[in-house]
Amino acid sequence: MRFKIVLITIALFFSSTLIVPSAQATTKGWRYWGYFQAAPGKTAWTAAMTGPTVEVADGSVEGWSFVFSSDDIPSKAPSIKPSFKSICGKTPADNDTKRIGLVIDFGSAAYAPKGEKVAKTIATCVRVAKESLGIDVLGQATKIRASKSGLICGINGFPSKECGVEIATPTALKSKK
Repeated sequence: MRFKIVLITIALFFSSTLIVPSAQATTKGWRYWGYFQAAPGKTAWTAAMTGPTVEVADGSVEGWSFVFSSDDIPSKAPSIKPSFKSICGKTPADNDTKRIGLVIDFGSAAYAPKGEKVAKTIATCVRVAKESLGIDVLGQATKIRASKSGLICGINGFPSKECGVEIATPTALKSKK
C-alpha cells in the first residue's frame, strides 16, 4: 500500500513551526521521525530534504531516526552507519527487484514520550519492486502511522500516539549543545 505523502506539507510544517523567538529557542524543540539517505556507494547519512515519496536506487540505504531538534540542538542521523555491504551484502541481486538497506533508530530515552520504551535499532535489507519509493521500503519492513498531511508519525507503534510534537528541551540534552 502506497501512502500519498505531501512533501510541501512536511517542509512547511518544519519551516513554519520551528521558528521561535530566541528566548524560547533553548527551552523547546520538536521530536519527530527524521528521514536520512545514503546513495549507492556512500557511507555517510544525508538528511533528506523531501519526504519518502522519492525513488531509491538499488544499493542505497534509507535511514529513519526518532529525533529531538531545536535551534540549538540539531537532529541526529541513525546511529548505525549506512553500509549497504554490511546490511545487504548477503542478499543476491536479481532482475525483478531492487535491494535497499534500511536503518531505523528509535532514538533516546531522554526524549522518548513518557511511558514509552525505546526499541532496539533495526538494520535490515529490504527487497522491493523496481518502481518502489522510499515509503514502500519503510512499509515493506515496518508498520507505519502517518498524519493526513503525510508526516510519518509512528514506526512499529513508536511513538504510540503523538505526531511531531513540541516539547521542552530534555535536561540530558541541554548540556550537549
